[in-house]
Order: sequence, then structure tokens, then C-alpha cells
Amino acid sequence: MIPQKILLKEEDIPKQWYNITPDLPHPLPPFIDPTTKEPGVGIVPQIFPKEIINQEISQERWITIPEEVREIYRIWRPTPLFRAIGLEKALKTPAKIYYKYEGVSPSGSHKTNSSVPQAYYNMKEGIERVTTETGAGQWGSALAFATAIFGIKATIYMVKASYEQKPYRKMLMNAYDAEVYASPSKQTAAGRKILQEDPENRGTLGIAISEAIEDSLESGKTGKKANYTIGSVFNHVCLHQTIEGLEAKKQLETVDDYPDAIYGCIGGGSSFSGLMWPFYYDKVTKKAAKETKLIAVEPTACPKVTRGEYTYDHGDTAKLTPLVPMYTLGHDFMPAPIHAGGLRYHGIAPTISVLAQEKQISTFAVNQVEAFDAAKIFIRSEGIIPSPESTHAIKAVIDEARKCKENNEPKTLLFILTGHGFFDMAAYGEYFNGNLQPYEYPTEKVDESMMKLQKLYPWLNDVRKKYINNKE
Repeated sequence: MIPQKILLKEEDIPKQWYNITPDLPHPLPPFIDPTTKEPGVGIVPQIFPKEIINQEISQERWITIPEEVREIYRIWRPTPLFRAIGLEKALKTPAKIYYKYEGVSPSGSHKTNSSVPQAYYNMKEGIERVTTETGAGQWGSALAFATAIFGIKATIYMVKASYEQKPYRKMLMNAYDAEVYASPSKQTAAGRKILQEDPENRGTLGIAISEAIEDSLESGKTGKKANYTIGSVFNHVCLHQTIEGLEAKKQLETVDDYPDAIYGCIGGGSSFSGLMWPFYYDKVTKKAAKETKLIAVEPTACPKVTRGEYTYDHGDTAKLTPLVPMYTLGHDFMPAPIHAGGLRYHGIAPTISVLAQEKQISTFAVNQVEAFDAAKIFIRSEGIIPSPESTHAIKAVIDEARKCKENNEPKTLLFILTGHGFFDMAAYGEYFNGNLQPYEYPTEKVDESMMKLQKLYPWLNDVRKKYINNKE
């Protein structure tokens, strides 16, 4: 009998995270301080705990997971690796399809893999409150859970479009004793300024990041310092997520299999990185059983890698962060209110950017109608309702499985199912009622944002040429 659910024991939870930075094709370009036009981290030391900063800049390949963190991980880890037998039958494909299912965490997604260590490191430094942004609500829910476990408070700025689309996400955060504000809000100067200019503004992750960072910076004046936390993009977040891929490798070993291709959706890039990085390590150390393809899938409504530019840009709308080297649509990006809220960020992880630049990964975009079409097949063959973000990866996997059928190729395909879609039933309702729109972000909008960025920083091309273009 073919094993359908591949499980590990609690003692198999990895004891170290894998850090990709020493194995990248070339070193990551530095952050740039826009005031000096030179490498610099700006406000970063003011808003993160020391251990998080150490992990962000570390060149160590393996970083030990604290036992206190592993103890909390035991609540839901190791997560199951499923063989998608039902989907394989539905597609009549010779391909073997596996998915690493992160929806079994208390918050319902992979985000908890990073929220727990982030809350832990803040608690160890005596921080009593943290701030953050959230798009679809998955990161906010995960942070709220983690802060409740470690006895600290969380203030969460949730993109207004998602705040209104997904009220139960807010309720879940409240259940964990977090305070949640629709962003843009009146809680911060950044939010008030945006609302004054556009009272109907539906919010973006860039705006919500600005509010959360401002809250953190201003808290120092009160004597009750609140640190900032982030759910994707940064190296330390992707690092924490590698627990997914490390477990998946062990699970595939038990059934004597190895992927021909690995798929994941990309918003900021953490879930895809978490699954893919350990297999990339196999590749660079010549341990890989196959020449595995690494494939990232993004929405056509927010196509930062497929249509954006690899340059320096701010991570937030109010320009509080240093300039980050990444593929971007521009920090002023205003997304369509697609239901994959976790994929609406204007930029992508610097590590993903390097890998995309060096052609170590492939990236393509699909629209949300195509993604939900694939989700329907998955739901009716596998029974799990996936998060809207994950449906993009499912679309790519189904396409490849169909090609395998046409070519009679028995490939092994692996993807990350980042979480369940139980809080996203309004999106599925719109899809089944035929109201979902296949948004596509226009190229001219990207060009417009890049021109604004260049006008803001006329010296940007010189910096880009020095640290990014000379790597091409």
C-alpha cells in the first residue's frame, strides 16, 4: 500500500535551522542608508532584538534552535508530508505529487515557524510588547499565538482590505489577546497622513509596515520599548522556515524519493524559501539525488519578480526602512484587493532576488481565477481547502503533472501547502459565484513607480551598478 501520510516523531524535529547565505552564488548586496548613500542598516538595530540581528547577518550555515522553541514546536511539529494520491488519480498522471502541509499549526499556517522564535528572542531581552503588520492575517495570527505563549503583548496593523474580508482572522488574534487595527489607521502619523490624502484607502503591506515600525520607534519615548517583528522577506524569517524543508527531506528519505521539482507561492518569499533552501544545500554540496528545479509562483496582480525591477527600494511606504536590494514594484505599489493577501507585498526577499538573478530558481505568475480553478481540483480530490496563497503553487503543480501525463514522465513533484483556507471562505464564495476577477498589474505602473524612485534618489543607479548590476 502506498503511504499517504508520511510522519516523523517529535524527536525528529530539527535541532538547527539552515542558513543559505554562505551558499549563495555571491554575497548579498548590502542595505543602503539613503541619508549617507552608503551601506548601512538604518533603524534596524533600534527595532529588533540582538539575536535576530545576529541571525540576519550570520554567515554560519547552521544555527541552533533553542530548546524552548523546539518545545513549543512540538505542539504541531513535525508536520505531515502528504502523497497526493487523490490528485494524482484525478489528473491521471504518472507523476508522484507530495505536499508539506503547514496548516496544522495553531494559527493555521507556516508563519508560526518564525513567530515562535521571534517572540522568544524578544521575551529573553525583556521586551513586553511587539508590533507588526499582516496582510491576509496569517502572520498576525501566528504572532498573536506566539506572544500569548511567551507572555508578551502584540499590536498588529492589518491591511484594511483583508481586515474587512477576513473578520475571523481579527477575532483569532483577539482571542490570543492581541490588539488589531485596520491599516491605514489613526494610531500613527503615517496612517493619519494617508487617510487625510485618501480616506477610502484600502491599505497595503507597505503602509502597514510603516505603521508598525513607527509604533515601535515611538514607543521608546514612553519608556516602554516595543520591538518590531516581520513575517517574511528578511533572512532570519526565511531561516526559521527551513524547518519545513529539513523535515520534508527526512520524510522523503523514508519512502526513498527525491523531488524533480519544488514549488511554492511567493509573497515575501519565506514559505518557498523554507521548503527549498535545504534542497538547494544538497545541490551546492553535490549531495542532491537529482537536478531539482526550484519554481516560485506569484500572482499576476503583484508580479514583483516577473515584471518588477531588481534594484534598491524601501520595504515600506513611508520610507522608514533602509533601501533593500530586491525585485520590487515600487514602495508606492497599490495592489488590487486579491484574496491571496499574503502575496500582495511590493518586494521579495533579497535571497530570492539573488537566486532569481542568477537563474537558480524559475518564477512565473498566474492570476487568481486560474489559481482557484486549480484549488477546486485539489479540494475535490484531496479534501483540504488550501489558503488562497497556496493555490498559486497548486496551479503550477497541476500544470506540470498534466505535462507528465502527455509525455509519460514519472516525475516527483513537491510543493508547500502553506496553510488552510478556513478563514478564506468568502474568497471561495466569490469564486464559485463567478465574481472573482483575473487581475493583472500593468507594466506601465511599474515603470511609473521606478521613475518616481529614481527621481527620489537620483544617485540610485550608481549604487545599483556598484552592488547589484556588477553581479549580472
